[in-house]
Amino acid sequence: MNMPSHTTATPLTTIRAAIAQSEKIAGRPAGSTTLIAISKTKPVEAIEALVGEGQRVFGENRVQEAEAKFPDLRARYPDLELHMVGQLQSNKADEAVALFDFIHSLDRMSLAKALATAMDKAGRQVPCFVQVNIGEEEQKGGCAIADLPQFLEQVRALGLPVIGLMAVPPADVEPAPYFALLAKLAREAGLEQLSIGMSGDFETAVRIGATHVRIGSALFGAR
Repeated sequence: MNMPSHTTATPLTTIRAAIAQSEKIAGRPAGSTTLIAISKTKPVEAIEALVGEGQRVFGENRVQEAEAKFPDLRARYPDLELHMVGQLQSNKADEAVALFDFIHSLDRMSLAKALATAMDKAGRQVPCFVQVNIGEEEQKGGCAIADLPQFLEQVRALGLPVIGLMAVPPADVEPAPYFALLAKLAREAGLEQLSIGMSGDFETAVRIGATHVRIGSALFGAR
């Protein structure tokens, strides 16, 4: 007699199921949301545990930390994809272009020019998300909403491959209106990708149209 097998749920399988359910609720195609596992401050062993479960897309917020962890990881797992999700200094543009597959924090012209130069020098185009200060918060990075059309025009003129918008809504408020506003701004700009949603609000983000969700603590545990 064959007994049914039971698979123990892990944080990764639970989050993937929640993403799939949110896609279904929104009438979106299954698998249309990329889960970025935010591995900042996490050791290589924790990253490898997720790789063993099939996760291949990771995000880091500091160039130096990513340089310390991912070259060796990629030597063992060549199909890993790495996203830069933190504020990027212009003087780190060369290293970022060499290391990352996507950049989510393009927010000012000095960085845009540095990235354009670095990509030309490396002969490598790295798709970028423009970060928008969607809550108009003084302490946060990101392009101002009012400046977005002009900024997009300028970075496109530099030849940067801009594919979408990214934002972090204000803390401790309902995120849906901010996500919806970013989605509207993206549509108006002719951009199809949205990098929104983190551990506490990714299901809302997926229902509103996130193509990329950035999840750290729900996968790895609190820092």
